[in-house]
Amino acid sequence: MNKKFVITAAILITLAIMLGAFGAHGLKKIVTPEQVASFEAGVRYQFYAAFGLLILALNEDKFQTSIKVVYNLLLVGMFLFSFSIYLLSLQDYLNIKLAFLGPITPIGGVLMISSWIILTIKLIRSK
Repeated sequence: MNKKFVITAAILITLAIMLGAFGAHGLKKIVTPEQVASFEAGVRYQFYAAFGLLILALNEDKFQTSIKVVYNLLLVGMFLFSFSIYLLSLQDYLNIKLAFLGPITPIGGVLMISSWIILTIKLIRSK
C-alpha cells in the first residue's frame, strides 16, 4: 500500500463529493445549465481518477513493477482536466476570462488515458 497516494485519493474523493454537492445545489442558481453540466463532468472524472488512484495505491504491493509514473500521470491529468473545467464553468460568474484553459482540458484527458495505457503495458510486460 502506498500511504501517500491512498491519502491523496481519499482527499480527492472527499473534494469530488463536496464539489458535486455544490454543483447540484449552489451552482444551478448562478450559472447556465450547460455550465452546470460541464462542472458535473469535471466532478465525475475527478471521482473516476481518484477512485482509480485509490485502488492502485491500495494494491501497489501486488504489482511487480513500479507504477509511480501511472500515479503521477493520473494525478496531473485529473487536475488539468477537472480543475480547468471547474474554472471554465465558473468564468462568467467570476467575471474572469479563462478561455486559455480550453486547450488544457483535453491535455488532462490524454494524460489520464496515458496513465491507464502505461499501466496496461507494464502489466503485460511483467512476469
